[in-house]
Amino acid sequence: MIINKKFKSVLILCLCSLSSLAQTTKNSTPQLGKNSIKELIAAMTLEEKIWLLMGSEAELKKPKADIAASNGIIGFTEKKVPGAAGTTFAIPRLGIPAIVLADGPAGVRISATRKDDSATYYATAFPVGTLLASTWDVDLVNKVGTAFGNEVLEYGVDVILAPGNNIQRNPLNGRNFEYYSEDPLVSGKIAAAIINGLQSNGIGTSLKHLAANNHETRRFSTNAEVSERALREIYLKAFQVALKESEPWTVMTSYNKLNGTYTAERYDLVTEILRKEWNYKGLVVTDWGAAKNVVDQIKAGHSLIMPGQYFQVEGLQYALANNKLDVAVVDQRIEKFLELVLKTPTFKNYKFSNKPDLKNHAQVSRLAATEGMVLLKNTNNTLPISKNIRTIATFGNTTYNLITGGTGSGMVNKAYIISLGQGLTTAGYTLDPKVEQLYTKYVDSVEVSRPTPKNPAAGRPQIPELQISDDFILKQSVQSDMAMISVGKNAGEGADRNLDNNYHLMDSEISLIKRVYEAFKAQGKKTVVVLNIGGVIDLASWENYCDAILLAWQPGQEGGNAIADILTGKVNPSGKLAITFPEKYTDVSSAKNFPGASGVDPLNVVYEEGIYTGYRYYDTYKVKPAYEFGYGLSYTTFSLNNLKLNAKKFNKKVKASVTIKNTGNVAGKEVVQIYIAAPSKSIDKPVQELRAFAKTKLLKPGESQVLKFTITADDLSSYIPEQAAWIAEAGTYTIKAGVSSQDIRMTSTFYLVNQIITEKVTNQVQPSKPIITEYIGK
Repeated sequence: MIINKKFKSVLILCLCSLSSLAQTTKNSTPQLGKNSIKELIAAMTLEEKIWLLMGSEAELKKPKADIAASNGIIGFTEKKVPGAAGTTFAIPRLGIPAIVLADGPAGVRISATRKDDSATYYATAFPVGTLLASTWDVDLVNKVGTAFGNEVLEYGVDVILAPGNNIQRNPLNGRNFEYYSEDPLVSGKIAAAIINGLQSNGIGTSLKHLAANNHETRRFSTNAEVSERALREIYLKAFQVALKESEPWTVMTSYNKLNGTYTAERYDLVTEILRKEWNYKGLVVTDWGAAKNVVDQIKAGHSLIMPGQYFQVEGLQYALANNKLDVAVVDQRIEKFLELVLKTPTFKNYKFSNKPDLKNHAQVSRLAATEGMVLLKNTNNTLPISKNIRTIATFGNTTYNLITGGTGSGMVNKAYIISLGQGLTTAGYTLDPKVEQLYTKYVDSVEVSRPTPKNPAAGRPQIPELQISDDFILKQSVQSDMAMISVGKNAGEGADRNLDNNYHLMDSEISLIKRVYEAFKAQGKKTVVVLNIGGVIDLASWENYCDAILLAWQPGQEGGNAIADILTGKVNPSGKLAITFPEKYTDVSSAKNFPGASGVDPLNVVYEEGIYTGYRYYDTYKVKPAYEFGYGLSYTTFSLNNLKLNAKKFNKKVKASVTIKNTGNVAGKEVVQIYIAAPSKSIDKPVQELRAFAKTKLLKPGESQVLKFTITADDLSSYIPEQAAWIAEAGTYTIKAGVSSQDIRMTSTFYLVNQIITEKVTNQVQPSKPIITEYIGK
């Protein structure tokens, strides 16, 4: 066939035109980052919109019961970053990548090893949340967040599912180790500090679990009945404080019902309060497997349903097809999701290394651990360890098998753990070889013989305490210069603590403490107890049988070194309790209405104590605790002087200053706590409430520092439901400067002439019926 030149030219022109048209059509498809978000949403099919609201597990067409966990762990994926909690869907034609979310309030939780890969992917195990709060040092916690966030970034994770910011309402909550405090101010400020540190790396966080997620028993179906005042002043306040001082990319709702409706389905909580009142601009995500009414979850304000389940996809398809869900609402949720994706390292094509600076981060973990350990008792300066001590008899299983952190989503796969025994050895002490050999053999044999748990994140039951004869203890009291006993308790996600053997020590543990103490006392030698725990325990049954108690918490992978730093005096303890240790469990204001108590329905837990939780209860009703909120000893002493106010009449704010001086012989740090007692004409109030705090720099002996605080009208106000408003009452206010809630050193007063309505809102999330507050102290 012969084609003349003219026809050939026309054919080439036509083919070029078709190619150009195809290219133009391709380029006309909106791309994330190049086109507006609204243009992308307009280009999406309805199916794409539905899938984008789901975690990527939704593509598995399995019954929801099979999807709730993989490898026994809630929140586990092999996609992109093995061991992460989950991923989202990608829409490649629109330039929308899948992003990665990982667990880890105390470090990135990903798999340490991978199939057909000889490399390791360890993460740093940082101290648990309760320890970080005990530092009362927002700058240090920010530093921890910065190191932690670098690992999130370098392991290819976009959003870390932390921090946990629920109030420690009751000591038996299994996840208290993840949380910060019984006080919303401490909780909120510590949460904000770690959020800001984490996100300085260009990754996102997830402030969780909104709200009233204060026990683990029946957590998928339990209902928390809470008065609106208690919600706003205690349980929501912690989140509000955090959101004023940070901008987490996401907020996660909780599993539980709140006043009769699942939190994830509450429009009043997620939209009216979180978005409208608090002006939150980020994304709201469900907790993993909070799979109830997906349509109501989207309506409430969620933009991401995790980990995604196929029946939820079908539910949205049906709702949209039958006018039970407006597509405009779906578009609004997708807008928030795409705003999140735009910020992520994945979208920005960050080339993560899989090689974070684990060595440096371990030292950050060690530093933080020392700053948050609390010296509870120190009779006759037992600590720091005297220079003439050489050999230490180290009893207790966790001396050799340190608990670095709790179980569940807070678990971290770390490269190593420094035990207390190793820390003491590195510090130059000799462990009594017979005691060490006995325990090492026992602990190793038990660990080897125990089966691998089906759910690795759930951890293993506590090893029974080694039974040691009186004769053995007596012989070693002669051979060694000092006794040290480590007591370990652990808990975690999915279950609350057992009162009999997790809050209270087991009989074998109490017996060991008493027998060791008596034997060493008879030789004129000291006994130190180290508490390797994640939450409050009973002390009354044994605290008189030791000379010193160091609350080491669950201090992360460098815990043994950090404990040794405190015991030896290399670091002067400066940690302060952010939770109260009661004299007995029945003194806890929620003891009568916590799951497990007689007559309490775990499906409907009524917060009868109202706002009187923690020190607000103990101080107001004069219930003596074992160790009060804010308490902590030092190897030096401090004085507080010159509490000054810039005005005696309140006008928008009052500025206060106080001088703190190191009056002892060694350098140290102190925490100044500012409490305010407010007039209570129209509503009952706690006798005092923490309104500000600050930690000093390292003060040399004789050195002073002036700390300054600003008190605003918000700090004076209480929520009055009848007026749906935060109100500061007219009258005299007392400002108290102290070093614990019961060690107030100085006071001063100022006067508010006229009542101030600091914020007018609408009553939301109200209980189904009025809650009658009952106080144990009455």
